[in-house]
Amino acid sequence: MRYTGPRNRLARREGQDLGLKTVGSKSHANLLRRMNIRPGQRPNARYKKSTEYGKQLREKQKLKRIYSLSEVQLKKYFTEASHILGNTAHFLVQQLETRLDNAVYRLGLAPTRAGARQLVNHGHILVNGKKCSIPSYKLKADDIISFKKEKTMKIPYIEESLKRTDISLPTWLGREKNTGKVMTLPDVDAMTDDVDLQSVIEFYSRKTN
Repeated sequence: MRYTGPRNRLARREGQDLGLKTVGSKSHANLLRRMNIRPGQRPNARYKKSTEYGKQLREKQKLKRIYSLSEVQLKKYFTEASHILGNTAHFLVQQLETRLDNAVYRLGLAPTRAGARQLVNHGHILVNGKKCSIPSYKLKADDIISFKKEKTMKIPYIEESLKRTDISLPTWLGREKNTGKVMTLPDVDAMTDDVDLQSVIEFYSRKTN
């Protein structure tokens, strides 16, 4: 089941900004102000010394929360990546990054992945000229991503996102005005978030052994 509670609580639990809130918003500023305060009734209580398993669990939780996935979805991506001959981390990142909602976010067409997911769910996004309302849709090289209608770009949070000039596009994506293109499939370096992928792989490998 996907988490539907306060997103700032998730980031505070991990002790880092997971990109769940729009940069510059009051909610994001509040997160940065309270980042070092753990959630719960006893935020200052000492936590037990983390074990190796505990560290792996935390990295897995971070990855799941960054991409807003359920446990079932993330485990499925790991299983598929591990069955391909080669670097499991590379194929896991490829599975995650080529999700349609993630690409919409990476292109700067939405301020957060949650915002991108909402756009896709509501049918505002086209892939190669056809409406796609599946956030987990797997993109391929040369796919074109665009808005279905021009009025979508007038939605306040979308309009603000499109005005941003500090968007740093990943090398596997290209953008011209309000249209994006998958230039090539991403590699392991495409994931710029602070997550130890090896710990995630070891966590799931331990579970399957």
